[in-house]
Amino acid sequence: MKLGVHCSNLTWPGGAAALAPTLAKVARTADDGGVTTLTMMDHYFQMEILGGPPEPMLEGYTSLGFLAGQTSQIELGLLVTGVTYRHPGLLAKIVTTLDVLSGGRAMFGIGAAWYEREHLGFGVPFPATSERFERLEETLQIVRQGWHGGGSYDGRHYQLADLTLVPQPVQPGGPRVMVGGSGERKTLRLVAQYADACNLFATEPQDVQHKLDVLRSHCDDVGRDYDQIAKTIVASRINPLTDLDAWLSSMTGLATLGIEQVWTAPDPADPVGWTERMADQVIPRLAQIG
Repeated sequence: MKLGVHCSNLTWPGGAAALAPTLAKVARTADDGGVTTLTMMDHYFQMEILGGPPEPMLEGYTSLGFLAGQTSQIELGLLVTGVTYRHPGLLAKIVTTLDVLSGGRAMFGIGAAWYEREHLGFGVPFPATSERFERLEETLQIVRQGWHGGGSYDGRHYQLADLTLVPQPVQPGGPRVMVGGSGERKTLRLVAQYADACNLFATEPQDVQHKLDVLRSHCDDVGRDYDQIAKTIVASRINPLTDLDAWLSSMTGLATLGIEQVWTAPDPADPVGWTERMADQVIPRLAQIG
């Protein structure tokens, strides 16, 4: 099983002045230590569950550009981009630029967005759920089209006269596409139709199995090979180092269901030290699972 490090809680020692050097050191430690993917949040405000707007939050793609210059191997992405935050043509250009400047290390994670408070705060339109999913599907189509020659696009919500992305991504066909979320009727259908990876939450094993069964059914419906889709999971609120044996046992159970990658988040009290310990103590044992 592979490890992803998700920098979600940025209330780190030293305040704003220390964010850049600390984030850089977390990324370099992860890069050197065998972490597969490093991700940032895509929010204007911090989530209420982590303290809300008074707590620090960095703009996602600016942060990834910074981290691309600090690392050489690790995959970089957002977990996940909110479809409402950027026009899809611009988003395609941003992710392509990240892939080019990182030497082919971008990941494109995207979801339907949910945090209405930050949209209201920044004056960004927040359509109804059904429309957000319509926009999500069009965005997936647009980005894929941009990575396969571009051209015009005439959708219900977006019209692009000439989506030209030069240079094209370093990765043939573009960065891997991950659709985040576990909604059974819409989200997992979009995974089956457009994505290279799904991203679920670490709930009870029987619930994860159910979601994967739903995904398999959608794959059958759209003629997609279920095994082509990477199955990943977020366990960012669980610190593996608190009880490593128990955590690895739970990961073994998830691996038997087909989960290939797990995301967890640095300890905000010592993000660099946590990353060092994960590289030393967890990655070698996690690699033996699955």
